[in-house]
Amino acid sequence: MRFTAGVLVSQSSNLHAAESGGTGFSAYQKFVVGVLAFLQFTIVLDFMLLAPLGAIVIPALKITPAQFGDVVSAYAFSAGVSGILSAGFADRFDRKKLLLFFYTGFMVGTLCCALAHTYLTLLLARMVTGMFAGVVGAASMAIVTDLFPLSMRGRVMGFIQTAFAASTVFGLPISLVLSSRWGWNAPFFMIVVVCALVGGSILGRLRPVNAHLALHPDRSPVHHLRQVLTTRTYLVGFVTTAMLTLGGFLLMPYSTLFVVNNVGISVDQLSFVYLVTGTVSAIMGPLIGRASDTFGKFRVFAFGCAMTIAMVLIYTRLSHVALWTLITISALLQIGIFSRMISSQALMSALPKPADRGAYMSISSSLQQVSGGFAAMIGGLIVKQLDDGQLLHFDVLGDVLVCTTLMSFVLMYFVNRRVNGAVLVAPQGLKSETGQES
Repeated sequence: MRFTAGVLVSQSSNLHAAESGGTGFSAYQKFVVGVLAFLQFTIVLDFMLLAPLGAIVIPALKITPAQFGDVVSAYAFSAGVSGILSAGFADRFDRKKLLLFFYTGFMVGTLCCALAHTYLTLLLARMVTGMFAGVVGAASMAIVTDLFPLSMRGRVMGFIQTAFAASTVFGLPISLVLSSRWGWNAPFFMIVVVCALVGGSILGRLRPVNAHLALHPDRSPVHHLRQVLTTRTYLVGFVTTAMLTLGGFLLMPYSTLFVVNNVGISVDQLSFVYLVTGTVSAIMGPLIGRASDTFGKFRVFAFGCAMTIAMVLIYTRLSHVALWTLITISALLQIGIFSRMISSQALMSALPKPADRGAYMSISSSLQQVSGGFAAMIGGLIVKQLDDGQLLHFDVLGDVLVCTTLMSFVLMYFVNRRVNGAVLVAPQGLKSETGQES
């Protein structure tokens, strides 16, 4: 596949990029994957940053674990609302322009987090940041779906999702060092700087992604939103996304408190834990993506569910274990989570039609954020912190996560059947877009 400059060529190349069956990445595709990975790095780090800083932020702002959960939830709910409100308009603009607008807003919100010094100002800043972050993720995923065929999306998602690992390997340790020297606000200033560099690259080198505009019928945004929300095939994907996210965010806001206070790992050792587990994730991400394209996305998803269930049951019941034992268990848990995440995103990207991708991704992103917010709130209601800092009922969170994992597996089975059904009824020339999964 070859990309050529020019708006007219962009109209056709962007549209048909996802319909080609090439196996290698062009130079421009490599740039797209790279810049979206860095973009995802800033989004993920901004969100994940509060979890490891929880042990620092809670005493610094003199708040309770429940209030800390509210801060995390405020970001998620704000992102969820903005995702729904923007869904009707998401397919009516060049995806590059949409991405730049919301990414700029995200950068401003992160700057507000850096300047916050009270519980209320941090809460409001997280709401502003979440308002823009949700749409940024949706726009970037729509760009991936437009430019890459399903047969390549596992690898693309594998590389982009290494942003989670990169945020662990590089972002979180650096952030912890900065916070220990200049306060918990300092890492947010670092994210703003990286955002400026990424935004400049997108502005200067990313070509227009606007071929979907030629396919979009002339209808109102409200009608478009209603049509996407009521399409039966899309509803299956929405429910699956919500269930996956609900389970995925149950442990995250409280894992640092659990590791420090229950497992007995010092705050100084956290950076090393994140470094090793993040390195494993960075190595495994592209390999998991390639396995998804080679062996089938649903098979890899099933493996991820089994791995996640086994390691969650072990992880949430740890108590004063050796550092390397914790690292080994955490790394295996990350492999399970990444296997679910990469394969599910690649497989569900085949559900929406080209003219509906922006709206579908926006609604999915909204559901992810809202589900994450509910998960944080549920976690805050279940876990209790004793006077000595230990968390009670963290194992109950693990049991709930196991249940949501089993439910997501059943739902993903039906998603896989629908994708395979689309292959069977699609014209011969469109099979490369949906791609067969077994």
